[in-house]
Amino acid sequence: MKDIDKYRGCLIGGAAGDALGYPVEFMKDSAIFSKYGNNGITEYSLENGVAEISDDTQMTLFTATGLLYGHTRGMTRGIMGSYPNYVFESYKDWYRTQIERYPLPKEQHTSWLVDIPELFVCRDPGYTCISTISNGINGTINRPLNKSKGCGGVMRVAPVGLYFSEKWSSEKVDMIGAEVAALTHGHPLGYIPAAGLVHIINLVAHNDDISLIDAVKDMKRAIAQLFSDKMFLQDFLDLVDKAIELSQKSDINDLDAIKQIGEGWVAEETLAIAIYCSLKYSDDFDKALIASVNHSGDSDSTGAVTGNILGAYLGLKAIPQKYLDNLELKDIIIELANDLYNDCKISEFSHYHDEIWEQKYIYSQYPSK
Repeated sequence: MKDIDKYRGCLIGGAAGDALGYPVEFMKDSAIFSKYGNNGITEYSLENGVAEISDDTQMTLFTATGLLYGHTRGMTRGIMGSYPNYVFESYKDWYRTQIERYPLPKEQHTSWLVDIPELFVCRDPGYTCISTISNGINGTINRPLNKSKGCGGVMRVAPVGLYFSEKWSSEKVDMIGAEVAALTHGHPLGYIPAAGLVHIINLVAHNDDISLIDAVKDMKRAIAQLFSDKMFLQDFLDLVDKAIELSQKSDINDLDAIKQIGEGWVAEETLAIAIYCSLKYSDDFDKALIASVNHSGDSDSTGAVTGNILGAYLGLKAIPQKYLDNLELKDIIIELANDLYNDCKISEFSHYHDEIWEQKYIYSQYPSK
């Protein structure tokens, strides 16, 4: 069952974790605690009054517009390509926001997000994402472009788990998540964790009666079956088991637990850290987010994925106000969550008309344009 509060919670939660962790992404834990106190960073560190998002949230938003553009094309024209291909076209628009200035020349785009000036800023984008997208050729699971297992694939796929609901089999949804990551990251541990995150979000966002631990365990079962022929699968499953085990221990602090999992620079560690934090504080968004970013690693990505999971599980209503205040592009993030929830209602065989939807997902322009 779809719940718009969970859609909003997932995307806002991810952006909140991203914004909380971004200022400390490249800091050692000792430096974080020295600067921010014994509890580490617990509030946004504002720049000109704004809690800045990083490339993690930027690419997450472009993932969402790619999915919606592709589906709208299929609904209105009766034919479409694969969802990952449309997402890649959207990523090419994101790439332009990183190397060109606003506004772009008037021409056809896939994503209306190129009409948002605030997205034309570099926030430490990953080299793998930049270099592969700049070539204009997308990778696939069967045709990998590289052997990267960096977290740039997993940190951007949350919209896949939200968008595809009851009418889609979990295997298809998980595979779309993996293929979206494999557009840029060719190592099995670059795309298998992305499928894992998508599976968890898809379950908790569309079911009110599933616990988070059961969703994680179901993810393990599904991923083991879906990628049974892939190397390094067991490494991923073992790390998830470690995260589950650590989350159930009361005699270890969060920093020490996370150190046993890793630093989050690679995808399997990013997801495992997020699973640990989400399970340890499954009813407390604030504690989970704080734990997820205060370590010597990729704090914005581990924060983003933790926020995606708990936001989808608990909903926007459970996210403290301090994470809503001053969050960069909050209204755009909510708008995209709403669009993923409402989906395209236009078709080539009906007379239904939605001018705003047409502007965004047929003409690829923000309505104000």
